[in-house]
Amino acid sequence: MELKQYDIVLVNLDPTIGSEIKKTRPCAIISPDEMNKYLQTIIIAPMTSQSKNYPTRIEVKHNDKKGWIVLDQIRTIDKQRIVKVLDKLKEKEITKLKAIIKETFVD
Repeated sequence: MELKQYDIVLVNLDPTIGSEIKKTRPCAIISPDEMNKYLQTIIIAPMTSQSKNYPTRIEVKHNDKKGWIVLDQIRTIDKQRIVKVLDKLKEKEITKLKAIIKETFVD
C-alpha cells in the first residue's frame, strides 16, 4: 500500500496511555513522501469527531462527517497500524495544516 503525505488513513492507535487518543480512527499523514517511502514508520495526526475549537485543531469534512485533525497529538507509528487508506485532505485543509504546524513548531 502506497502511503502519501496528506492521505487520510484508518489507524489502530491502541494500546495507548493516559490522555493519548485511542481506538481505530482516521488519521492524516503529515510525514513527507520521501520518509513514507523508505521508512517503516510514518508521522500522523489523529482525527476526532468531537472537539472544541482549539488553535491546534483543523476542522475538516469528509464523507459528509465533520471532524478535526488534532495537531496537538501528532505521533510516529509503525505502518503495521494502518488498516486502509480512506481519502485525501483537500487543498484548503492542507494549507491550514501547514500554517498551524509552522506556527506551533517553527515560529
